Amino acid sequence: MIIWLIVLIASTLALMLLRASAWVWLAAEVVLLWLGARLAGIELPVLVLLALLSLTPTLLVAIKSVRQSLMTRPALDLFRKIMPGMSATERDAIEAGTVWWDAELFSGKPDWRRLFELPAPRLTPEEQAFLDNEVEQLCAMVSDWETSVKTQDLPPEAWQFIKDKGFLGMIIPRQYGGKQFSAYMHSQVVMKLGSRSSTAAIAVMVPNSLGPAELLLHYGTEAQKRHYLPRLAQGLEIPCFALTSPYAGSDAAAIPDIGIVCKGEHEGRETLGFRITWRKRYITLAPIATVLGLAFRVRDPD
Repeated sequence: MIIWLIVLIASTLALMLLRASAWVWLAAEVVLLWLGARLAGIELPVLVLLALLSLTPTLLVAIKSVRQSLMTRPALDLFRKIMPGMSATERDAIEAGTVWWDAELFSGKPDWRRLFELPAPRLTPEEQAFLDNEVEQLCAMVSDWETSVKTQDLPPEAWQFIKDKGFLGMIIPRQYGGKQFSAYMHSQVVMKLGSRSSTAAIAVMVPNSLGPAELLLHYGTEAQKRHYLPRLAQGLEIPCFALTSPYAGSDAAAIPDIGIVCKGEHEGRETLGFRITWRKRYITLAPIATVLGLAFRVRDPD
């Protein structure tokens, strides 16, 4: 009996560690019951009872259709009643993303071969030249000590260099005067600048990630794109994105800022628009921004 108990415990731990399938568990249970009858001398009535108690649940789990109808669907229905509903913002955020190789990590048994087969990202010759020249020059103009401790800002010549060399238009298409660099290039520029000055890295990163340019590219009219994107790319306009609230933080679903859809007079004619009440804080580049991307909740009284 002692030997059989040791084998039972060891087998259970091994199956758990290997994340064995339900069918493997079923086969292992049959073997263990047979060993119990041979080694431990378990009597037939007890053996039948053990078989019913162990094999029946495993068999229910192993058969997919039975498992879904008897276990999975009832459990999901129960959780739907207990858990709060998903907001529209949360659903948009989930549906906007994709699952990359990192899903393998959460599986508990990552397929490292798939990771090694992924091609390494590469910069184009134009991107590499910009990284080796303009980015290097900007790094030589700034230091974390000067910007973070002494002046609390980038030097004027660094700001002018950022504007003149197109640092603020890296994601903007060439047809609107931008560089049209890849997301990988954007990350390389920010990483290199961050090794020299976090202020310079953030000053370049925010317009290219949180700035209104991205919103204009996806949702702006062609007239808005032709007006704003070239000016943003040349640094004639400095953008910022106002999301963070004093009381809701950066939780977009909980911000109290409200825009009411209404009609009003604009430039001498009746226009459909918003009346907005908002309060923000901790907005990067806000003191010098000329174009504001504003996050608020919309209400239509009609």
